[in-house]
Amino acid sequence: MQPTPISSIDIDGRRFLIKRDDLIDPYLAGNKYRKLYTLLNTPKEQYNTIISYGGTQSNAMLAIAKMCFDKGWQFIYYSKPLSKQQKEQKKGNYFQALKFGMTHKEIEHSLYKEFIANLSLNLNEKTFLLHQGGADKSAKEGIKVLADEILQEDLHVSSIATPSGTGTTALFLALNLPSYRVYTTPSIGDVAYLKTQMLGLVDKLPQNLIILDPKKKYPFGKLNKEFFEIYQKLKDAGIEFDLLYAPLMWKVLLEQTNEKILYIHSGGVSGNESMLERYKTIMPLK
Repeated sequence: MQPTPISSIDIDGRRFLIKRDDLIDPYLAGNKYRKLYTLLNTPKEQYNTIISYGGTQSNAMLAIAKMCFDKGWQFIYYSKPLSKQQKEQKKGNYFQALKFGMTHKEIEHSLYKEFIANLSLNLNEKTFLLHQGGADKSAKEGIKVLADEILQEDLHVSSIATPSGTGTTALFLALNLPSYRVYTTPSIGDVAYLKTQMLGLVDKLPQNLIILDPKKKYPFGKLNKEFFEIYQKLKDAGIEFDLLYAPLMWKVLLEQTNEKILYIHSGGVSGNESMLERYKTIMPLK
């Protein structure tokens, strides 16, 4: 694959460079492609089943479903129970993942945590367990490829930014680019939760990894007029970003930084279709 291009946008009087990982593939875009890089390059004969778990708005879920469809692997995905409305939706990540052959299994709220903790037990050699959001040590190979692309560009920036769910991308970028500041922010949970997720992959966090703490707590996935306004401002500037992770990252960057920054577009815009339907219920859309 050729290195993804660099674009630029002007927001609030500042120019940002954008690493266009969203252009890699409609379904396997952004950090999901980078995290799945090792599996994507694994011979299809090595596995026959991939297991994962998490939310059903997940971009990772859709990316894994597409990868398994292309490889001919079975994909089993576990989540907490879905609402009747989501099950009936004819658009969005969940609907698309089912079209790619995903087998979805719901686990009751009271049993979910223990069930997930035991998923790794009794796996056979043909089954691979991929933790929520693609948070796996195998992700470091694909993110090193991303880091090498950034180094080759010689962009004259010293700061990089990417939002975090599990923090996998930000963590491995910081480890591979020690001369750069790598900004991120927790989209799910708080700073302490994000650090805990990262420390499940490494023994110590690198000093150049800077976790920006939002000034207030924003429940993940909840509709937020301020986030939609940021999304629309970015889209009007020329690039569409996802509605789940990007708005908070952009908000803290604009509030807490002032230098030139390379933003890693982590993709995920496939989920905007269903998110925009939800936003129609609280505000008029352009």
